[in-house]
Amino acid sequence: MVKDFVYLASASPRRGELLRQIGVEFRVQPADIDEAPRAGEPARDYVLRLAAAKAAAVGAASTHTPAPVLAADTAVVLDGEILGKPADAPEALRMLERLSGRVHEVLTAVALGVGGAIDTRLCVSEVRFRATTADERAAYCRTGEPLDKAGGYAIQGRAAVFVEHLRGSFSGVMGLPLFETAELLVRYGVPIWRERTAA
Repeated sequence: MVKDFVYLASASPRRGELLRQIGVEFRVQPADIDEAPRAGEPARDYVLRLAAAKAAAVGAASTHTPAPVLAADTAVVLDGEILGKPADAPEALRMLERLSGRVHEVLTAVALGVGGAIDTRLCVSEVRFRATTADERAAYCRTGEPLDKAGGYAIQGRAAVFVEHLRGSFSGVMGLPLFETAELLVRYGVPIWRERTAA
């Protein structure tokens, strides 16, 4: 059975843009869950758990038309530590200083909830920042861009000038790996590359 659309369990405009890029019809239905890591929880387990929990929460709360639920979670990992969204500019500066001249991992888990079952995929990318100066990091923070981004930067934004090398998925670092997402959607009958209907 072909599904006409999915619920996107995220208010992230970036994830919405990426779904539109591959022609997927969606309705935004953000998930409200506790995103705190568990003690000793590996980063990969953490993102997979959160993506699945978001899909389950939206699926359980939905009283609207039944439809698959697509959810994702992204973590920036340096030296085994998850770097979440910075609370303020000073924290963003500290994150950017730590990332300077280093390689870090970006893990993005994707989950699709269909009929009470949840299927997941994990995308792992490696990003190498060039060495950055204190003035560059401060100027970037003044743009406000780092404050709602995991690891304190947006690869699709102004921080692209810091990225010396990427091994993996650009869309995965943005927050929704399109290869894994399309694989899940097609498997469960959600069409991609659809022509958008005029409003």
